[in-house]
Amino acid sequence: MASRTSSPLIHPDVDDLDLFKIMSALTDETRLTIVVTLSVSPGLACSGFTQDVTASVLTRHFRVLREAGLIRQHDIGTRRINTLRKEELDQRFPGLLDLVLKESVGRVKPYVNDECA
Repeated sequence: MASRTSSPLIHPDVDDLDLFKIMSALTDETRLTIVVTLSVSPGLACSGFTQDVTASVLTRHFRVLREAGLIRQHDIGTRRINTLRKEELDQRFPGLLDLVLKESVGRVKPYVNDECA
């Protein structure tokens, strides 16, 4: 099935992951919450995130995370599925994602969407 978009999704190679782009992406609370949510609910579609922002703003947050190398996205039908790139991040920056998740406790909570549960 064709992609939802006319342009391909950009995912940096492991060797091209940049620590400063990753950390910059994680400074935003919404993006940090997306990462925390994906750590407990891998493979969640974009529609599975409840948020008080418009769909276009949420789409931008996903793009920033994808282009920084934190998440991988792929389309299944009309749904865009999101997963953390944990193995790849651990390969390039061992323990970084675990530290981010540990430090996020008490700062942000994963999104809960009763429709996806």
